[in-house]
Amino acid sequence: MDAIDREQAVCAQNYAPLPIMLSHGEGVWLTDTTGVRRLDMMSGYSAVSLGHGHPRILKVLSEQARRLAVTSRAFHTEPLGPFLAKLCEVSGQEMALPMNTGAEAVETAIKAARRWGYRVKGIRDGAAEIIVAAGNFHGRTTTIVGFSSEESYRDGFGPFAPGFVTVPFGDAAAMAAAITPETAAILIEPIQGEAGIVVPPPGYLRELRALCDRHNVLLILDEVQSGLGRTGRWFAHQHEGIRADGLIVGKALGGGVYPVSAFLSSRAVMSLFEPGSHGSTFGGNALAASIGLEALAVIEEERLVERSAQQGAYMKVQLEAMSAGLARSVRGLGLWVGVEIDPGVASAKALVKTLAGAGVLTKETHETVIRFAPPLTITRAELDWGLARCEAVFKEALAAGARAAA
Repeated sequence: MDAIDREQAVCAQNYAPLPIMLSHGEGVWLTDTTGVRRLDMMSGYSAVSLGHGHPRILKVLSEQARRLAVTSRAFHTEPLGPFLAKLCEVSGQEMALPMNTGAEAVETAIKAARRWGYRVKGIRDGAAEIIVAAGNFHGRTTTIVGFSSEESYRDGFGPFAPGFVTVPFGDAAAMAAAITPETAAILIEPIQGEAGIVVPPPGYLRELRALCDRHNVLLILDEVQSGLGRTGRWFAHQHEGIRADGLIVGKALGGGVYPVSAFLSSRAVMSLFEPGSHGSTFGGNALAASIGLEALAVIEEERLVERSAQQGAYMKVQLEAMSAGLARSVRGLGLWVGVEIDPGVASAKALVKTLAGAGVLTKETHETVIRFAPPLTITRAELDWGLARCEAVFKEALAAGARAAA
């Protein structure tokens, strides 16, 4: 029995990984147990935006773990204040509630929105509604999958919590029509990641901001994947120059080594949480806070936001050119691009397997979209190495499609 078989024998089959057993990672490279090295063009869904084993992150991890790791927030620890202060500074928010995973931070945002609706807006108890967008991905808890439009996420997990209204993504008119006096918040991804890196029409977020101001509704943005430099700005909503009433961050915040997330908002919203109203044993622990603070410092000092904008624009142009005739569309911002494959020409899943064989690791979503999201630390030479292999795979797929059609 090999290593993959041993894993499959005892691990629940809730994922369908490629048949590659990874051994170690360094920077933008992943090496399997046979010694084959491949370029990581996925970054753990943005969790590894700083690359694998960033030396500054590993140094802080080691030093803080030796000193103090977890006590729960029954006690104060030195790193938490500086970490949350820096997070508030880069996000433009006033206060933060630290958690671990993105889903936990989303659940925190839902609690905040509902409590604000009841205590501040005056919504009738138990009637608060939150408007979400079709195609969303905010996590896997039962509350969150309850308002997912992906049936496979919901199947067999009901009953689901009420209080969520779904409208089409990118349609501001539909959002306006869904708002009622019971609407507490709009919860949305500025760019939908799991849906296939779907970028809304220009001005969409500005229209939502205006709607929220007009109707006294909170605008809560889930930037777990899109935040912290991924799109060429600190946060994706900054491309439209808007302000969020609530911000959800995670993934890259943990430096690729530890789960760190947070919900951020104004002092007025955060004051609605009192002792005992919410919590997490691990959330905001000293180790998480130290890693999070160093991750923010690395992003800032290594100018990864600017690098993402520059490298991402280059990557998108190259992918557009090489996928002509193969792709229906190429979309994204920064180092976050989705190539939607025409299923009449090729299979995205098959292309992902071929790319892995050629030395490039990525993953398809919704059967047709290949995601390209390398670590923000990637160099032009490394990016060109990967793009050259993508081009070769795409050319062969086009040729195979032409032969099949002949």
